[in-house]
Amino acid sequence: MSIAEFQVQAQPLAAQVADRLVQLIRQGAGDGPQQLPAERQLAQQMGVSRPVVREAIKRLEMQGLVDVRQGKSVKVVNQLHRPVSTSLSLLIPDMTERLSQLQETRIVIEPESARLAAERGSEEGIAKLRALQDALMAADSIEEAIEVDLQFHHALAQASGNLMFRLFLDSLADISRESRRRTIGRVGKQPAIDHHEQIVRAIERRRPQAAAKAMRHHIKMASDDLGL
Repeated sequence: MSIAEFQVQAQPLAAQVADRLVQLIRQGAGDGPQQLPAERQLAQQMGVSRPVVREAIKRLEMQGLVDVRQGKSVKVVNQLHRPVSTSLSLLIPDMTERLSQLQETRIVIEPESARLAAERGSEEGIAKLRALQDALMAADSIEEAIEVDLQFHHALAQASGNLMFRLFLDSLADISRESRRRTIGRVGKQPAIDHHEQIVRAIERRRPQAAAKAMRHHIKMASDDLGL
């Protein structure tokens, strides 16, 4: 028996069922909202007990792949960032420290994300950034501006082609929303509009270093607005 075969056989049954469910979810990706079959049906299909299926589904829920509601079927969701997001307040209880570490994290990730978006972003992805810039300019309220701002940075990470960047930013969405509530609430949306414009123009012109520099400036100014 090879080491790989031993590892597969040694894997808990619930973990094996969870892996199989992930495969089923991937096979159905792109077909609209998904729901897993009922627990009893899954147990019959996979030849395991209902408690094993229940444990497997619990694993997927903890990973942010499904949403389980009492008495209802299991809905497939895309919340892979959730395990990290829900841990931040426990890991870093002090809000000011969370905001400080958020900015340290962003300045490592986002300039490179902007650089890659300028270097290899698709025309469709770059057009979405421009559309979100227009939406930010048109935003009528602070809350709307905050949400569009978050979407802009999410779309930029998507345009970079690095899905890990996007996942990291998604995992920081809650604290990022609080950060923007404090900055946009304090200085308004105009600084974000001005900074985003510099970033978008650099990306549209395929100038990677300029895009990275503009993003770095944007995050540093946001840190100043936060008083960090």
